[in-house]
Order: sequence, then C-alpha cells, then structure tokens
Amino acid sequence: MSSLKPGNTKAGLLKPLLEWKLEQWQKECPSIQEIEIPDKHFLYRQGERCAGFFWIKEGIVKLSHLTIQGNELTLALLQRGDIIGRLQRDAVSQSMEESAQALGKVVFYQIGHEDFKQLMSRWPEWSWSVFEAIYTRQQQIERKLRAILTQPVEKRVIAMLLELAQLFGARCTHGYALEIFLTQQELADLVGASRSVVSTIMNDFRSRGILDYTREQICINDTALINDTHD
Repeated sequence: MSSLKPGNTKAGLLKPLLEWKLEQWQKECPSIQEIEIPDKHFLYRQGERCAGFFWIKEGIVKLSHLTIQGNELTLALLQRGDIIGRLQRDAVSQSMEESAQALGKVVFYQIGHEDFKQLMSRWPEWSWSVFEAIYTRQQQIERKLRAILTQPVEKRVIAMLLELAQLFGARCTHGYALEIFLTQQELADLVGASRSVVSTIMNDFRSRGILDYTREQICINDTALINDTHD
C-alpha cells in the first residue's frame, strides 16, 4: 500500500479503498466477506455479541440505542466509508450497546477482529484514518447528547436538518434535497423528542417556507434555516 500518504482524511482514504475488488481484499484479510442486506435489516442488534468489523460500501446505516424505558435514540447515521465495531481485546465476549440497521439497501464488508488488527498494524496511514473517523463520530454523538440536555427541540431539529443536508443533501433550487428520506418518527429519534412535537415543528417550518416534504423527499431551504438559528 505504498501509494498511501500520511495525513489523508477519511474521505480521502477510506472511501477510495472501497474501489478495490473483493479478490484484492481477500489477499490482505482472508476473513473478509461482502454482504448485502435489504431495508430495515440489521448488521447487528443491541445485546448481540459481535467481534468483527463492518465497513460500509454502499447505503446508509442507522446506529441506535434502546433504553430500559423502551425509547429508541438514534446515535448516528453512517454512510459509505464508515467503519463500526469493537476495538477491545475482549470484544468477542462483550455484547453490543447499540443496533446497526440498514436504511434502504446496504452493502458492507465484514472483517474478522484479528484480520482487522493485522491491517491496522501493517497500514499505519489507514489505521490513523480509521481512528480519526471513529473519534469524529464519537464527538458527534457527544454533541447530540449535550444538545438533548440543553437545547429546545426546535433548535435540535434545525441543527439535525442542516447536518443531514451536509451529509446527504443534493443542491436544488430551494437549497438541498435530502437523498435520504426519514419519517417524522425517525427524525424524532435523531433529536431525542416525541414524534408529535417534531411533526408540529416540521409543519410550522413548511408553513414558513423553511422546508417542504412529501412521502418521498425532504427539501430544505438551508439559508432560511441558518437565519432561523440567529433569530
């Protein structure tokens, strides 16, 4: 892997490596498998033991945690290039603290724990990008939890819509059209609020021209959303 250079970011390193053919990867890590799952199926569920790593090749994966009270909190939405799994030595004996579920069709590589460790030791540039990506995701989750504790729901919805526009939006005449569709319940899970409250906020935003949505798409006027945060 001599063509890799230190300092590459996740977007500049992990995603291009997904262009390798499966046969190339099997030479580096024999345990690797390419798996495709349909919408709403799980890579793994909360409480299951899982020692391998999952590298998303195509699609979107929702990470969520089910509380003792039965409430679901969406921790993050992952996309092409993201890696999830346990780094701990005793990962095989520990259960997962969250579920990873497909939103739409998802294709991913599953890599055994030992093979993953070998890749990390042989390719330091790649391993640094993995750590950087995991650290960035951890920061995002921590910011989300702080927002749930300190910000009103409307501000959390605005912040989440802007984040979704950055991650999954395509430019349109009004601002951004989300290439991922979320139900109001899924959006509520993302911001840690009830569906009824989020529905009221979304209807208010639509009446004010901040966004529009149908059963298939959400279109965001990002300029209006940003201005709304400064009101």
